[in-house]
Amino acid sequence: MFTIRKNYYPYVSPFDPCPPITVKSFSTPPNLYLGFQPPNFPQFSPLEALKKGTLWQPFYDPWYSPYERAKENNPV
Repeated sequence: MFTIRKNYYPYVSPFDPCPPITVKSFSTPPNLYLGFQPPNFPQFSPLEALKKGTLWQPFYDPWYSPYERAKENNPV
């Protein structure tokens, strides 16, 4: 199983003057986990595709801040 949000733990020096950020996160696009595009992929309507930035539904990935919880059924 893959996750869209990844975390990493940067080096924290004992001599840093500021409080360290111990965990950093980044988002990866869903198309990284799909080896090829199968035929008959579900598509958005043209107007929805312009709003969401992609034609294919499995490639749509709303970006959430790492400090904000992803909401189920989030209307965009």
